[in-house]
Amino acid sequence: MIALEGASHRQGAVPSFFPITHLVAWIGGRAHLQVRGERLEDCQALLVRTIPAGSLEQIIFRMDALHRLENIGIRVINSPTAIERTVDKYYTSFLLADAGIPTPRTMVTEDFDEALCAFRELGGDVVVKPLFGSEGKGMVRVSDEDVAYRVFRTLELGRSVYYLQEYIPHGQEDIRAFVVGGRVAAAMRRWGTGWKTNVAQGAQVEPLVLSAPLEELSLRAAHLVGTDYVGVDLLQAEDGRTFVLEVNSIPGWRGLQKTTSQNIADVIIEHVLCQR
Repeated sequence: MIALEGASHRQGAVPSFFPITHLVAWIGGRAHLQVRGERLEDCQALLVRTIPAGSLEQIIFRMDALHRLENIGIRVINSPTAIERTVDKYYTSFLLADAGIPTPRTMVTEDFDEALCAFRELGGDVVVKPLFGSEGKGMVRVSDEDVAYRVFRTLELGRSVYYLQEYIPHGQEDIRAFVVGGRVAAAMRRWGTGWKTNVAQGAQVEPLVLSAPLEELSLRAAHLVGTDYVGVDLLQAEDGRTFVLEVNSIPGWRGLQKTTSQNIADVIIEHVLCQR
């Protein structure tokens, strides 16, 4: 938030920060949305930086509030529709696949037996991911059927949805492209000591200039989900194929900032202000 505050002041904007968990919505009379007495209708733009975990009701209310602000003309970045498309891994995966953008084979179900069958069909080596999650938290690689049985039974007890994705050998590295306003603002290569390559999991980073095909793939993915700014994760398999793994509509850039001289917060705020 400090980086965004500084970027806002440098570009002549007055920022205000608040937690989405403190929203108050009034309907009827002088209908409005407020946080700590501040009316959000008075904002020129709203930059969403996090949707905290919560109950189904809490999440739906927060998203409904963003939709209402957008409906009355407040520019919400990223839009609630874009957030909904990307915060749910199943939603993102089928959008990518249906658009012909290469993404790993994936199976999603609530049924234990179907999950176990899919484990075998996906080659007995899968990455099990939470449907909602980020920074690599909660992801586990399973390559043994007995372990799969125990992991899936545990998930069943928590009434979780099984999201299984084929494991693709990738040399313990991947690529993050940061797209702002329809262009790649910066990109980096990430590599870890294991199969996870998230900066939050300890991965190292280095700057990267994308090839034309990788840049085009990143822009296609960003455009598909309708984002103003987004982190697109690309995986180059050892057999030469390239996949879009995830599209993150509320991306962090702490690791990316280490690889570029331009201020990422400045790039984002400039886009926000230019689009008012």
